[in-house]
Amino acid sequence: MKLHTLTPAEGSTKNRKRIGRGTGSGRGGTSTRGHKGAKSRSGYKSKLGFEGGQMPLQRRVPKFGFKSFNRVEYKPVNLDTLQGLSEQFSLDVINMEALVAHGIASKNDKIKILGGGELKSKLDVSAHKFSASAVAAIENVGGSVNQI
Repeated sequence: MKLHTLTPAEGSTKNRKRIGRGTGSGRGGTSTRGHKGAKSRSGYKSKLGFEGGQMPLQRRVPKFGFKSFNRVEYKPVNLDTLQGLSEQFSLDVINMEALVAHGIASKNDKIKILGGGELKSKLDVSAHKFSASAVAAIENVGGSVNQI
């Protein structure tokens, strides 16, 4: 095998469509652009979402709702997740470092502890926010709650 003998596999390459090379080519004359109109001219470019003067979909559809830019998004973590962490890795202190290390949250997340599931072991939990049911459940078992 030599470099000058290499060829692509059969059927893997295709000749490009040569437009505007005379009437004999079958693609001369209007060069597949049709007659007249903006699309037949050189340099034609339509706006994104333009529908030929018809009211565009983006403007036809009713708008509703509001999203506050001051909203703080919290990553929810239930009590049963904390229980599983403490059993699996024998932890008695659960804080941001522990949650990040075990893949439950990323370092930039804000954590909210929720009261889902059951907590059996005494834990010292640190998070950004707690639900009332989570605080009650943690303190019933003898653990402590620290808000960051």
